[in-house]
Amino acid sequence: MNEYKNFVQRIGLVGITNILISLSALIFIPIITKNFSVADYGIWAQVNVTIALLPNLANLGLPYTMVRFLSSENDKNRIKDSFYSMLSVVIGTSLAISLILIIFKNPIANSIFGGNINVLYIVAMISFFASMNLMLINFFRTFQQIKRYSLFLVLQSYIGVALSSYLALTGYNIEMVVLGLFVGYFAVFIMMVLIIKGHLGLSIPKFKNLKEELEFAIPTIPSNISSWVVDSSDKYVIGIFLSSAAVGFYSPGYALGSILLMFLSPFALLLPAVLPKYFEEGNLKKVNTFLKYSMKYFLIITIPAAVGLSILSKSVLMIITTSEIAMNGYLITPFVCLGAIFMGMYGITNNIIILEKKTKILGKIWIFVGILNLVFTILTVPFIGIIGAALVTTVCYFIAFLITVYYSKKYFELPFEYKSIAKIIISSVIMGLIVAIINPSGILNVLIVVFIGIAIYFTILFLIKGIKKEEFNFFKKMLVES
Repeated sequence: MNEYKNFVQRIGLVGITNILISLSALIFIPIITKNFSVADYGIWAQVNVTIALLPNLANLGLPYTMVRFLSSENDKNRIKDSFYSMLSVVIGTSLAISLILIIFKNPIANSIFGGNINVLYIVAMISFFASMNLMLINFFRTFQQIKRYSLFLVLQSYIGVALSSYLALTGYNIEMVVLGLFVGYFAVFIMMVLIIKGHLGLSIPKFKNLKEELEFAIPTIPSNISSWVVDSSDKYVIGIFLSSAAVGFYSPGYALGSILLMFLSPFALLLPAVLPKYFEEGNLKKVNTFLKYSMKYFLIITIPAAVGLSILSKSVLMIITTSEIAMNGYLITPFVCLGAIFMGMYGITNNIIILEKKTKILGKIWIFVGILNLVFTILTVPFIGIIGAALVTTVCYFIAFLITVYYSKKYFELPFEYKSIAKIIISSVIMGLIVAIINPSGILNVLIVVFIGIAIYFTILFLIKGIKKEEFNFFKKMLVES
């Protein structure tokens, strides 16, 4: 039971971390939308989309490879050589990508950043350190130093947002606000380098195991990029076919729905570090238990949250943005919420394929889904606008989930408790109907209704035995002892 307790506690820690990170993004939305034009906010959104893409290109799938290969490794020399070998490769690719941005600055800036060359230069710098930080942060994830991992994620987010908020509120232009984001990435980079240097020391890499590691990593690149295409390329398409202002209308509703993905992060981070040990020992029963618990806990939280956010999206957007943005973007949230649930179910189920080292399957899935998403987004956005982009994203997440289920069941028992899922849906629908009838407006009323909705949902779920008594007692005991 101790391993489950530790697992749940770590899920809680990473979950709190991701809540804090999501809150930092939401806190900044009213600051930037009420101090800049919708077009400038659109540029800010494109900056964040680009920073999400480029590290996935530069890292070649190596951060995840480090988790898979080194999480159960005890030989410090092997760890040191593999880490510095992978880091050397990432340094080279990150510099190359930043250089490409600068060489092709004019067409890239005109297409994505409204012609703002200065923003592009800053994004090139951020992209380099974002790539480095992704690799360094995953060092702590690999060796389950979850407190440090969580701390640096929070610092990276809040240093940048705090400085950007100050610059926005004191009247600086969008370029300086983006520069504030750079400071957050750079400061955390320095801190992590010092800690890892103290732990491992410095070493000239010999690249002994790099070939094997790259053979695992390379097939994950299409998956990572195509996943980004499905998640974020819609903002590029909207910006190109419509305008930066349309991106500004689209992004807050999208960000609100994407909050649900923060509940996937603890499982996506911890399962790959926990499961390989039991899988290699042949303890498949324990692997399945971890997967089933993860799926159930994810859905217990996200299904009611999706219902609540969808119903309250207009009210919440009226509070955190302008009325113009809220009226143009509130219908985006329900589509994104549904897509986030499918993405979360995919993110837990795909661990089966990863344990079997069949990463090429995931690559093929996301290449197919990514192309599908891009083609249909280009076809729909010019005709039905930003709603078309949200609808296509949701459908593509659903397709990725279905295909993953099809392949996963060939290797392992699927981690679904169908009766529990049905009870979660029933409880969520009843709660949603009550929230819709109340239909609150204003920050205080919305907060009150949120707490009422949570109480109603968990009461119903407990009464219809969607949460078992032993599970409730387990969590109660864990909280008391921790």
